[in-house]
Amino acid sequence: MNASNDRPSRTTAATSGFFQEISIEFLIHELKDPIAIIETGLRTVLEKQDKYGPLTTKQSNTLLRSLRNTRKAWGILNNLLEIGRSESGCLVCCRFTALTSLQQALKDALETVTGPASEAIGKYQVEAELIALLNRNGIFLHLPTAAAAIEMFQDETKFRQIAGNLFKNALHHRRQRIDVNMDVQDDRLVVAVIDDGPGIEPDHHELIFKRYTQVKECSMVERKGHGIGLAGSLIMARSLGGDIEVSSRKGAGATFRLTLPLKMEPS
Repeated sequence: MNASNDRPSRTTAATSGFFQEISIEFLIHELKDPIAIIETGLRTVLEKQDKYGPLTTKQSNTLLRSLRNTRKAWGILNNLLEIGRSESGCLVCCRFTALTSLQQALKDALETVTGPASEAIGKYQVEAELIALLNRNGIFLHLPTAAAAIEMFQDETKFRQIAGNLFKNALHHRRQRIDVNMDVQDDRLVVAVIDDGPGIEPDHHELIFKRYTQVKECSMVERKGHGIGLAGSLIMARSLGGDIEVSSRKGAGATFRLTLPLKMEPS
């Protein structure tokens, strides 16, 4: 009797989960084309002013801001897609240089933020120029000399997505400064993203990793987003054999520490 009663509820839950997954994939698929068209249109008007006519500074800045937010929408879709793939155990591993990927994730995160840094980030020609630009905007990278050549065999797309989410979280909450530390400990990459923001009460540390949850009372600034970034990052990190830990207290900033094995072993 009990087993019979349990069966419909389990079936209903499984069916609900299946349709929720299909709905998310359908949403991502349907949104890709219109977002791509919007991005192409914005880039065309900005880059082909000889054909479509010159823009005033105000018009150009408005279009650049729209383009940044279009790329942000792409980031949200990719984030949802990678979370779903992680939960399904779908990994695509390759060999890549950790620092190069980390810098690209930071560049992508900055491009979603309005202001001079986001507009200038794509113009640097050599790495020294990038470091100088980051430092002028209160972002400092710290790594041992040997860390610059660290190679990984991991899912690079998910690694960038995780790092990018941690960077965006720090950019939203910092007061003036962000420090990024990268090192290797016991064949594991360790990336610490440290901000000097309002901090998080220890009682809320687990809560911030839950999807669709925001902890407004732990911050003196409004928390942006939908509570998906950190939760999704944790799901992806664990799917890659790693983890994310937070160290923080109210009024003293926050440190998010990502650890990942340098080599993803087949399960």
